[in-house]
Amino acid sequence: MASEYLKTKRILLVDDEPELLDMVGSILTEGGFERIKTAGSVKEAIAAAEEFYPELAILDVMLPDGSGFSLMKELRDSGDYPILFLTARGEEEDKFKGFGLGADDYMVKPFSPKELLYRIMAILRRCYKEEDSLVKLCHSEIDFARAEVVKGGKSIPLTAKEHALLLALYRNAGRIVSIDALCEAAWGENPFGYENSLMAHIRRIREKIEQNPSRPVSLLTVKGLGYKLMVEGD
Repeated sequence: MASEYLKTKRILLVDDEPELLDMVGSILTEGGFERIKTAGSVKEAIAAAEEFYPELAILDVMLPDGSGFSLMKELRDSGDYPILFLTARGEEEDKFKGFGLGADDYMVKPFSPKELLYRIMAILRRCYKEEDSLVKLCHSEIDFARAEVVKGGKSIPLTAKEHALLLALYRNAGRIVSIDALCEAAWGENPFGYENSLMAHIRRIREKIEQNPSRPVSLLTVKGLGYKLMVEGD
């Protein structure tokens, strides 16, 4: 089921109140989520993100060594994944700032545990689509259900944008997918201006799936047209 697939996603919780971290962690665990990492500051959150590869981050606005807004910018620089603010700061100005920076949702404390779970599931449904097949490439495998690449016996996490791009390529396996179509798959209805970002993401994907990223055999460039993914058997 799609809901069970979504509950395999890695969630990073950031708040400086240990009791709040414990409470939200318990809500998520009882809701079926198992891959949860917590942090109590901006510094801890950045370190956790570098090793945990979150697929959703839940951030407080007020942190002891900075703001959740500035943390969001830093997290987005290193990975493209949805972010939900969960904070006592309920003023309209703060909400507008959060959404203006690109947050996917904004909840104010105190909150309903059931509503939190509903909102998390809604975000995950928007950002991740179920794909239960294990796709075999020449030198690796893509596990869409767990948002991972398996190569050389090791699991390598995928970011939300990498997952979206690979999914678009896989659904057109062996065929050219245009640059515009890939940008739309990753960035939505207004994909213009993301060509350079797309190239950077393609480069990182190749580092994860190819044996030699400089000489790709699975994710090929079709000059002037786009890219295509070659799966086993093509």
